[in-house]
This record gives sequence, structure tokens and C-alpha cells, in this order.
Amino acid sequence: LDNAERGFTYREDVPLDMRMDQRNALSAYEVVNDYSEENLSRIFHEYGEERFARKIAHNICVSRQQAPIRTTGELIEIIKRSIPAKIRATGGHPAKRTFQAIRIEVNQELTVLSESLDGMIDLLNDGGRLCVITFHSLEDRIVKNIFRKNEHPCTCPPEFPVCVCGKKSKGTVVTRKPILPGEEEMETNPRSKSAKLRVFERKV
Repeated sequence: LDNAERGFTYREDVPLDMRMDQRNALSAYEVVNDYSEENLSRIFHEYGEERFARKIAHNICVSRQQAPIRTTGELIEIIKRSIPAKIRATGGHPAKRTFQAIRIEVNQELTVLSESLDGMIDLLNDGGRLCVITFHSLEDRIVKNIFRKNEHPCTCPPEFPVCVCGKKSKGTVVTRKPILPGEEEMETNPRSKSAKLRVFERKV
């Protein structure tokens, strides 16, 4: 993520990429230049929780009609123009949410996470623990819900006196609330500020 040439950063002007796996055909360049305005707006809103998703998507589509958007710097300038100056002055880098959204789309991060957790739990020995650190609310919600489903998998209607679906609990959610970084950790590692740790313990 810190390798500027991979195109994740909004702190340097480098080619748009953002692929975790360089073998993948889809990169940030294709997302920014080929996706429809509606699709871009949806991604920015859902994956980046960006308030100005529609405006950013519209301005991207207008700009790319003149020439393809090739670098992070070009994209950042479009994002800045789309956000009111008063808002840009607060809350960190104005491109943070949009870049997050594009990165999630390029790497299908939420899909991979959703499809991996059940299998990870199945691989645990009795008493083994799966610990997952997430960095934004979308990831955390997925982990919380899948952990909860593995602890209480029964799908019988609430009015049934006994379970008839036959689905058995795979273990226990150790963390009823996520574990958050302390002040000391946040001072030495600012990136930990949004981190949340959840833990599931397998019971065979």
C-alpha cells in the first residue's frame, strides 16, 4: 500500500492502478474511465460513504470526455473540484473516501472477505481463534454478522419450541464489542485509529 508505483496513494501523482494482485485485468484506470456515472456514484456512496458521490462521479465523466484520466493526481484534482472548500478544509484528505471506494471495487475486497470467513472458521481446531482486524464500517459489519451467524446459525422461526433446521453452532463470539486501539497505540501508529478487532473461538 505504501509503494507509490502501485497507485494506491493520494499523496503522489502516479498511474492509476490499485490492484493488490497485478494479474487482475481490472484496475483503477478501468473503473475511473469505463464505469458509468451511475455506477461510479453507487461505488463512491456504498464503499466510500462519500457525501459528494454524485458530484464526483459526474465531474469524472465530464473530464474523461476530453481525455482519459490516467494518474492519481488528475483524479484528485477532479475530486477537489467536486467538494466545497469549507468541507475540504476538515476531515483529512478530500480524496480519501473516493480512493477507498475504488480500491475496494478493484480488488472486490468485501466479496473476498464475505466468502472467506466461513471457510476460515471451519479450518480452526477446537479452541482455535480467528481474529480479524477491520478498518472501516463496511468490513466490520460483515465480520460481525458472519461471526454472529456462525455462533447462532439456527434459521427456525422464533415461535418454534425446538430447533428443527439442524444447524449447529460452530463456536462463540469472544468479542461482544470490538477491541479498539488505545491512546498510546494511536499515537505511535496513526493508521490504527479506525481499526476494530473481533475474535471468534471454534467449538467442535
